[in-house]
Amino acid sequence: MIFATLPLAEVEGAILAHSLRLDGTVLKKGTVLTGEHCAALADAGIADVTVARLDSGDVPEDEAAEAMAHAACGEGLRIVRPTTGRCNLHASASGLLRVDAAAINAANAVDEALTIATPVDFTRLREGQLAATAKVIPYAAARAALERATGALTCALVLHPFEPLTTALIVTQEETSKPSVIEKGVRAVQDRLASLGSEPPAATVLPHDGGALADAIGTAMQARPDLVLILAATATSDRYDLAPAAIVAAGGVIERFGMPVDPGNLLVLARIADTPVIVLPGCARSPALNGADWVLERLAARLPVTASDIAAMGVGGLLKEMPGRPHPREKRG
Repeated sequence: MIFATLPLAEVEGAILAHSLRLDGTVLKKGTVLTGEHCAALADAGIADVTVARLDSGDVPEDEAAEAMAHAACGEGLRIVRPTTGRCNLHASASGLLRVDAAAINAANAVDEALTIATPVDFTRLREGQLAATAKVIPYAAARAALERATGALTCALVLHPFEPLTTALIVTQEETSKPSVIEKGVRAVQDRLASLGSEPPAATVLPHDGGALADAIGTAMQARPDLVLILAATATSDRYDLAPAAIVAAGGVIERFGMPVDPGNLLVLARIADTPVIVLPGCARSPALNGADWVLERLAARLPVTASDIAAMGVGGLLKEMPGRPHPREKRG
């Protein structure tokens, strides 16, 4: 791209490099100057104008931005018509966005004229929500640079839509458990599942007893659910606590106890055959974001959740402090 300050007689057909104010109106930068524009500039007493002209091999900004968006666009996303050097991608459905960070970084390192911005990997998006924006900084980009950037971006972004989960929800209670607390916890879990497009399950409520819980898990598995959720009356303290032990007694395997997400540290990930079984942390009784949400979102998007996946959640896993927590992270002075 060639920038130059030229006499008014030589700028028709060029791109205005900087906005100009004329008699209360603004001639915006990026405008392709016509004879009418030049006449208005002359009437305003302007003799020289800074303009840009495309060099051979340059690609206009809208075309370049759209090429980057097309290259990055994987399944579950749609492209919006480019304007002013910007082309956006939107979610075609509600789901989880997977972002190939290495590909995005590689594209952004090619040339400062070419940029693409995204949310972080595993961001939850609503249908129609912005998933990425490709922006060409000047008025054009060199074709060679654009080809390198688009080559790096191939399907760097994919949206995995949420699909309905059939869920068994088992809740344990002690003799001292308040019905209102049980109801609040059940409602919070049901609302979470409903927000992911799943039918809210009815809760099976039973005493906080290992044998009773193991039997309930076995009964739930007969219906072949996609997922079993357990909301225990007390927080799980270790792999041998009542809820994990009941899962093992029902034929399950504990894959991970605890997660590097706070709130949500005490989540248990287990499996019976191919069915994930999750002992929810106590914070799941609240509608506030916690580690269980991240696990449920991936399962609803039909993405695998393994022990190593949970171990990798620590960066970004320090969520907002909950004012009502019984034991806040620090004592208040």
